Amino acid sequence: MKNYLRWLILGGTLFFLLAAFKDHWREVVAVRIEPQGWLMLFFALLSTFAAHIWSAWVWTWILKAFHQPFGGATAIKIYLITNLAKYLPGNIWHFYGRISAVTKAGGSLEVASLSVLLEPLLMAAAALLIALTSSSFGWLTTSQVGLQFLVLAIVLLGINPHILNWGIRLLSRLKGQKTATMEIKQYPLLPLLGELCFLLLRGTGFLFAVAALMPVNYYDIPQLLSVFSFAWLLGLIVPGAPGGLGVFEATAIASLDSELFPPALVLTVVAFFRVVSLLAEASTAGLAYLMKEQNFIPKN
Repeated sequence: MKNYLRWLILGGTLFFLLAAFKDHWREVVAVRIEPQGWLMLFFALLSTFAAHIWSAWVWTWILKAFHQPFGGATAIKIYLITNLAKYLPGNIWHFYGRISAVTKAGGSLEVASLSVLLEPLLMAAAALLIALTSSSFGWLTTSQVGLQFLVLAIVLLGINPHILNWGIRLLSRLKGQKTATMEIKQYPLLPLLGELCFLLLRGTGFLFAVAALMPVNYYDIPQLLSVFSFAWLLGLIVPGAPGGLGVFEATAIASLDSELFPPALVLTVVAFFRVVSLLAEASTAGLAYLMKEQNFIPKN
């Protein structure tokens, strides 16, 4: 059923995108980017590039909160290189690579797993926080705000140290250990703020991509950031969409006000933004690969 669901979601998003392109292909083909627009796309690339490096740094904060013997430049390098693995079928191989690296450095499997899985939870909470700010500008309906507040409350409760330590103890017992090898002592507030900055950097990149094709007024920014955050969140959590491919684009196209943002331009924006994202991820992974190897593993 899980495999069928993945193919169903992938097929549905691709069908939506193809249908939208079929209805607006003439307008899409007629889109022209001025020299200033290319400059905006370059700024989008810079912002997205910085976002991925920042996200790698925030991961080292999460590892530090779990007292893992792994961090610094080596952790950043592993994070950036494994980031490309999220586009492989299954959308889990970037997690596997990071868990493997932490355990090879001497960390326990259960703590390494939770430290890696905590990151998308913090990202989800950050995306919801940004999306909820749009309620102050009247863009979200009351029911949408209530639902997002409920999901946000569940996520924030789930990253409570008591819940995380319970998960560590449960995994330790399943592994046959009587006591947990490590417990987290305080709420991961700093990593949460770090992921919030990551989403704001990614959102800024999206704003630059939009500005490359159309004027962006200050009162449009709340809707654009909210739609970006919501679309990025769905791309993160929906199964069958490696790297959010298709889900992010379809959500952004369906969510933006067609009167303010013509569908043909939105189609072009999300296509360019996907290219920008892939270039940023590939370039940061390449930069990480060229980094001088440093050993942060304690010697026996």
